[in-house]
Amino acid sequence: MRYPKLRELKEAITALIKGPYTSKFPFEPHVPEKRFRGKPEYFKDGCVGCKACAEVCPTDCIEVKDIPDAETPVRKLELHYDSCIFCGQCQAACITQEGIKLSNKFDLAIFDRSQAIESVEKELVLCEGCGCVIGAKEHLAWVAKKLGPLAYSSPTSYLSALKELKLAYLDIQKSEELTRQDRIKVLCPKCRREVTLKT
Repeated sequence: MRYPKLRELKEAITALIKGPYTSKFPFEPHVPEKRFRGKPEYFKDGCVGCKACAEVCPTDCIEVKDIPDAETPVRKLELHYDSCIFCGQCQAACITQEGIKLSNKFDLAIFDRSQAIESVEKELVLCEGCGCVIGAKEHLAWVAKKLGPLAYSSPTSYLSALKELKLAYLDIQKSEELTRQDRIKVLCPKCRREVTLKT
């Protein structure tokens, strides 16, 4: 007959007296480690709607919906965390480092998959020439702020900076034909090229 090793016997007695080493979840809340990668969450004040998170997502669980025909044009970013693998690429690619972050939430069981959506909405800026989507208003303002004085080399950038200071107001009116005076407008690259070639 083989006798148990003394170390194993000690571990068995310790487990009987002190209880198991494992956590008591679900009877007591489990506290994850500091660098645990849990559910990603959007932060409205930090997100600028640049959609960098959607571009790098390996599972395509971040859906970008541009709604330019609404009364106030909006971009909606929807994260379907039931398809998310919690890789952290969205957090790493976030240009502000404050827009989307992995939390320590892990107990995400639900009965209805439509509840597994984290979303944020941002106002869109449309081209004043053709009406196509240029980008999110906050994203353009963030780029202008990041560029500093260099933003004044591009009408779109400095107009975005002036709107942030409440010194300019965006009234989107589609022009039938672009003229020289349209150079100082928020335009898409195609319309800006057309204006530049004409003048």
